[in-house]
Amino acid sequence: MASDEHSTSVNLHAIWLAQDDPTKNTAVRSSRRGDLTLHKHLRGLPRRGVLLEPLCGKVLGPEDHDAIRGGALVALDCSWAHIEPSVASIVSKTRLQPRMLPVLLAANPVNWGKPGRLSTVEALAASLVLMGEGEQARTLLGGFRWGHRFLELNAEPLKAYAAATSSAALVAMQFEFFDVDVEVGA
Repeated sequence: MASDEHSTSVNLHAIWLAQDDPTKNTAVRSSRRGDLTLHKHLRGLPRRGVLLEPLCGKVLGPEDHDAIRGGALVALDCSWAHIEPSVASIVSKTRLQPRMLPVLLAANPVNWGKPGRLSTVEALAASLVLMGEGEQARTLLGGFRWGHRFLELNAEPLKAYAAATSSAALVAMQFEFFDVDVEVGA
């Protein structure tokens, strides 16, 4: 993983669309632990920062780190079965910059081993690692029995992605690790 060179934690948020069981939802559970702020409505959402959503086509890269540090990292928490209408309903209503993650494997029990099918907490943790905030990522994942497996399963790509100098380099690099076409709706 990247070195933890920054001492301030990243301001984490999730937009919760209540499309799945709240007792199993990673964003809801992390909110209860105090690891992130959960939003049921767009009111109160940070005005500056990055919105993680898997359809935008622009990969989160080093050039986005300042926007996150000066604002927030916000994840869209919705069901994978409803991803397209969910993204469409949120993206146009916020000023946050939409970004997606490079290919990683899910370690959550629902989508174990599936490329790109990350839970909200996995997506936030991956973003933190890419920003050099490995300790905050480990804390966030610490609330889940399988959390440490996400970092283990993706150790090599996360280390390489964190060292990338641009979003474009990240996009090219992901195919060194994964020989797949990731389809979000699949």
